Amino acid sequence: MSRKCPISGKKPLSGNNRSHSMHATKRVQNVNLQSFIIEKNGKKERVKMSARAHRNFIKQNS
Repeated sequence: MSRKCPISGKKPLSGNNRSHSMHATKRVQNVNLQSFIIEKNGKKERVKMSARAHRNFIKQNS
């Protein structure tokens, strides 16, 4: 499974780690994917989504 949120479309960011001497090494910031059970069309469904998307989902549906 890819590290991508199906709700918000967020995906990993890439960049560089920088040491004190400005030496660059590659790094990846992954999405904070969590497993949630949400109700969709009257049925409970398990979905992996980012924590931010879940917060917004809860805010919209309350």
